[in-house]
Amino acid sequence: MRLLSSRTRPLAGGIEELLSRLGPEGFAWLRNGCGFVTAGVAARIPVGPGAGRFERAASDLGAFFGSIEIDDTVDLPGTGPVAVGALPFSDSAPGELIVPAVVVGRTADGSAWITETEPAGAAPTPSAPSRVNGMSFSAKEHPDKEEWTANVRRVLSAIGAGHVRKVVLAREVVLEADKPFDRRALLERLGRSHPTCFTYAAGGFVGASPELLVRRLGDEVESCPMAGTVARGSTQPEDDALVDALSHSAKDAEEHSLLVDAVLDALAPLCTEGPEAAAAEVVRLPTVSHLATRVRGRLASPVPSVLSLAGKLHPTPAVGGLPRPAALAAIATLEGFDRGLYAGPVGWVDAHGEGEWAVALRGAELDGSRARLVAGAGIVAGSDPDAEWAETEAKLQAMLSAVRP
Repeated sequence: MRLLSSRTRPLAGGIEELLSRLGPEGFAWLRNGCGFVTAGVAARIPVGPGAGRFERAASDLGAFFGSIEIDDTVDLPGTGPVAVGALPFSDSAPGELIVPAVVVGRTADGSAWITETEPAGAAPTPSAPSRVNGMSFSAKEHPDKEEWTANVRRVLSAIGAGHVRKVVLAREVVLEADKPFDRRALLERLGRSHPTCFTYAAGGFVGASPELLVRRLGDEVESCPMAGTVARGSTQPEDDALVDALSHSAKDAEEHSLLVDAVLDALAPLCTEGPEAAAAEVVRLPTVSHLATRVRGRLASPVPSVLSLAGKLHPTPAVGGLPRPAALAAIATLEGFDRGLYAGPVGWVDAHGEGEWAVALRGAELDGSRARLVAGAGIVAGSDPDAEWAETEAKLQAMLSAVRP
C-alpha cells in the first residue's frame, strides 16, 4: 500500500525569485541563484542519536522513499521527493529530516520545476519581510578572550605531549535585538554577499557555508575540504600578500593536509576509482580566504546513499580534529557550550540516494529576536592564541554583517 504520492512537473515561465516561494518554516538550498526552497511537511524522519545515525537514517529513508508513488517528468538532481535538514554536530543529540510537501527549484539554465508530495495541500504563504534596518543589539560571547587563550594553550600542551594533532575550538556570540530577525531578508543578503557558498535555511538555522562535505551524483562522489584560513586584506595588494602568505604557510599546509588525508582515507574503501585530490587552491570569500582541495572518486556497487557518505566523513578534522576521539573529548571539556547544529551536516538527499551536504558553517540560529552565532579555529602545533581568535572574529563577521545591515 502506497503511503504518499509525489509528482514533479516543469514550471512554465520559470521563477524570478525563489525565496518568494519559501514557506515560513521551509528549507532553502541556494547557490549562484539556483537550487530549491520548500514549504510544508509531508513527513518527518527521526535521526539518531548514537553511533551509526547516518546509516540508520539512510536505511529508513530508503524504505520510506520506496513506499512513495513517484511521478517525475523532470528527472534532475533534486527533483522528485527529497529529505532535507540540518543535523546536530554531536551524535549524542537527536535530529530530524523533513520530506517537504512542496519543493520549488530552479536550474542554472533558468528552467524551473515543482514537486508536490501528498498530502501537500496548499503551500504555506510566506509572511512579508519585516526589514531589520535600524535594529539595536546587545551581545554576549563565550568564552571571552582570556579563557580562549587559556584553552588554546591547553590544546597546544596536549599536542606537545602527543595526545592530539589538531583540535578545533569554537566560540559563540549571542545577539539580542529589539525586534525579531527576518530570516528571508537574511537569506537575501547572504545570497548577494556569498553567491558561491551554499546558502541554507533549515527552520531558524540560516547561513552560507563555503565547504562541501559530500556530493553524490550517480556513482560519482565529491568533497571539497577546507582548512587554513586568513582574513581578507583591505586593499588588493594587501589581500594578495595575505593569500601568498597563506599559500606558503607551513602551519596552514599541515592543517590542510591532515584534513585532505582524512577525507581520502574515509572514501577510499568505498571507491573503485580514486579518490584523488586535486592541487590545493585558495578560495576568497568576503571576510576570509581558505585553502581548499577538491576530492573526487567513483563509488563501488552497491552505491551508498549520500547520507551514509556524510556519516563516513563527519566530523572532518576541519571541525573536530585528529585523532577524532581525543579531539572530540577535548572539545567537550574546553568549549563549555553545546554546538547544536553548528558544524553539523546540512543538505538534502533524494529517492535515488543522491544529494549534497555541506558543513554548517557561517550560520546563525534564529529564535525571534535572538541570534546565536558560532565560529571555530583549528589548533595545531605552531598556533598562536591571538591569531586564532582573530580568525574566529573574521569568520563571525560574515554573519554579523548579514544580521546587522
